[in-house]
Amino acid sequence: MKQIAALVVTAALMTGLSGCSYMFYPRADDYAAKAKGTTSVETVLNLTAMMEASAEAAKGGTGKDQSLDDLHNQFHAFDNTLCCVEEAKRETSTYALAVTHNKELWVIFKRIWKFKDTQPQRDEHLALFQTEVQELRATLEALR
Repeated sequence: MKQIAALVVTAALMTGLSGCSYMFYPRADDYAAKAKGTTSVETVLNLTAMMEASAEAAKGGTGKDQSLDDLHNQFHAFDNTLCCVEEAKRETSTYALAVTHNKELWVIFKRIWKFKDTQPQRDEHLALFQTEVQELRATLEALR
C-alpha cells in the first residue's frame, strides 16, 4: 500500500513539475520549438500567428479534426511559453494584460471544445478566438 501511495505522489510531482501540457500534449513541445524566436516575446508572437492560422483552418470542420488538434497543441505551447517571458517584462502592466487575454482565450477555447461537433457554434467561437488572438498579438507587440 505504501508503494502505491509513493508511486502516486511521485507521478503527481513529476506531472506538476514538468509542466503537464508537454506530458499530455507532446506535440505542444514541437510547436514551441518551431515557433522559437530570438526572444521569448518573439516566440509567443510566432505562436499567436500559428494559432490564428489554425483557428481559420478549423472553421467549417467537425469533431477533433487535424486543424482543431493543431490549435489545441499550439495553445498549450503558447500557454507554457508565456510564463517564460523575461522577468523584467513580466512585471509590466502590458504583460498583465497579455495574461488576461490568455485567460479569456482559455474560456473561449473550452467553448470551442464543447461545440466541436456543432455548427455554427464551433465557427462562431473560432471567430471569437481569432479576434482575441489579434488583441493579444497587439498587446505582445507593445511588450516587445
